[in-house]
Formats: sequence, C-alpha cells, structure tokens
Amino acid sequence: MTLTFVTNLIHHHQIPVADEFYKILGDSYHYIATEPLPDWLIKGGYDPTLDRSYIIRTYQSKENLLEARRLIDESDIVIHGEAPIEWSLKRKKQNKVTFHYSERWIRKFNLHTISPRNLYSKYKYYFRFRNSRSYLLCASAYAARDAHFYGCFPNRCFKWGYMTAVNNDVEASIRMLQHQEPIPLMWCARFLMLKHPELPVQLAARLKEKGYNFVINMYGSGEQLENTKELIRKLDVNDCVNLCGNRPNAEILNEMRRHSIFLFTSDRNEGWGAVLNEAMSCGCVPIASDEIGSAPYLIKNGENGLLFKSCSLDSLEEAVISIIDKPEKIVIMSQKAFMTINEVWSPKQAVNNFMELASHVLEGTLSEYMREEGPASWDRS
Repeated sequence: MTLTFVTNLIHHHQIPVADEFYKILGDSYHYIATEPLPDWLIKGGYDPTLDRSYIIRTYQSKENLLEARRLIDESDIVIHGEAPIEWSLKRKKQNKVTFHYSERWIRKFNLHTISPRNLYSKYKYYFRFRNSRSYLLCASAYAARDAHFYGCFPNRCFKWGYMTAVNNDVEASIRMLQHQEPIPLMWCARFLMLKHPELPVQLAARLKEKGYNFVINMYGSGEQLENTKELIRKLDVNDCVNLCGNRPNAEILNEMRRHSIFLFTSDRNEGWGAVLNEAMSCGCVPIASDEIGSAPYLIKNGENGLLFKSCSLDSLEEAVISIIDKPEKIVIMSQKAFMTINEVWSPKQAVNNFMELASHVLEGTLSEYMREEGPASWDRS
C-alpha cells in the first residue's frame, strides 16, 4: 500500500502520527507540506527545523512540487488535508481512494453558507463524488454534521483529528493532584477573541468571592492580552491569576503535569484544539467548551473530564466547582483522561485503526468495518 498525506504545514502535532505511518509503510509513505511555518507559529513555540526522510516540501523546488503531484495522482490512498483541493480532483475522477481531512465546514451560519458560489464549490469537489471512494476524516466532532448539511460524504465519515505524542511519566504527578493547595488551574492558548481569555479571569473573580483557594495560570500571548491584563486589574484578581507568557512546547507540557485542571474556553471557531490532547496526556482534568471540535470526541462528560456550555460563565463555574469541591474526583478523572489519550487516541492506535479501515476500503468490504470508538471509527452524526 502506498499512502500520501498532503497538508500545508509541518508541525509537532502531525509528526507523531506520520512517524507511526512510516514505521508500518516505510518508503511507501510520504508527507507533503505546501507552506513553510509562518513566523507567528515559530514565535509561539513551533519548531521550524522538524524534518523526516518521508517529508516533501513543495515550496522548496519545482522538482519537489512535481514529485508531490505525482504521488497524489498515483498513490493507493491519499489523505488530503489543508492543501489546494484541486490537487486531488484527478484521482477522485478516477475513483481512487481519497480521504479528506477536515475540521468543521460551518463556523458561522450566514449568507456565505448557502451562497451560490459556496454551494457550487461543495458540488464540484465533494457532492458529485458522494457515492465514489471519497471519504471524510473528521478533525472536529461537528465536521460530519456540516458535511451532511451539504449532502456530502453519506455514510463515509470517520473520527480523526490530531493525535499528539503520549506522555508516559505522569503517574507520580497524578497521585499528587489531590493534595495540591492552592488548586492550580491552567489555561494555554493565543489571546484571541475566539479563545475567550476573559472567561478564566471572570471565573477567578467568582471563585475568589466564594472563598476558594486556587490559582489560574494563563500561558500565551496575542491581541487580547492587554485587554486581559486590564480585566485582571478591574476584577482585582492579580493575586490568583498569573499571566505566564509564551513557552516552548516542552515547557508547556511540564507545566501541564503540575496542574490539576485544564481550562479550554474556545468557542465554535476552534477547529480541533490539540492542546486538549496534550493536557489530557499529562494527566490534567479537562474542563472544555462543548463546541470545541475535539471535546465531544475526547471527553466523556463526568468520566474523564467535564464539558460546559460554550461561552457560558455560569456553566464553566458550575463545572469547576463540581470538581474542586470533591478533590477525590480530580485523581479519578485525571487517570481516565490520561488513559483516553494513551490507550484510545494515541498516534500508534490511530494509525493501526486507520490501516484496518484502509484495508476494508481497498477490499470493498467497508460494510463489515465495525469500529465505533476512537480515531478512524465511524462518525454517524
């Protein structure tokens, strides 16, 4: 089997899965990147020096671009991510197996959603292939629903996303979580409106008023940072909210191991949100907005984390208090969060699942494929 993955960037959230594919397929696997890392990601801790023998950078030379186009045309299977959609059109016309790898299509329902131009685009690249060997790998729990809105990928949607590296040295830190005072909560994201950095600050004001012993550490930078600083001052929570700035990814993972709870407050404009994988793999109890793409896939509410109603401070407060009032829950949920990533949503398990799915697709026995949980399982939304 030859498999080619084409996307825009090379970064640490994709490499763990790519490495697992290469272990199985060797030189029959290729990772095509169409763009260099932008400066804002490099400043945010992404490593521009990441390299592997299976990577082809189309932006480096004409020869690389031609080789990439050949692989996309000729490979047995192509996983097509964030890259020019026209590149896979030829193989789809030839009914070759193509998995589109996509976050949700409808971030906001507006006139563009049903504009003639958008509807024609969906028809040209997806709808007319709805009964061919064209499938959707959903990098959001809402991608299948959005695709079905346009009549695309009927009974051809599968759970996917980002499968980050697994941490295997978190058991000791998990055992310490129940005894931490003050209770440490962590928030890590770019300070953007869609990430809602105001919610942890407003939460802090409410928890402080009720007499809880806690600290919220916020990591990152962005255009809303100054507004967040002003809100911290206005609500008088300087003593329990710390702005910690940008850190390299390795340092962020170490910080996650020291925190009991991870707050993920983005709204529906968040695509997947790989930071959720990372936090859970470090033993943090996730408390996440229910409209984040990864949250309904990764979190079983009340078992390995908590979901709150998107953008609702009341719902966020209720979720946080429900767990800090019963610290024994923190240890139980943190263990289950870690197991979810380590055993179900790990890169190795994802690739094994996909290879099983790919075999059924190539052999024409998809109706016999029974996986209902984890990456590459059916999404019947």
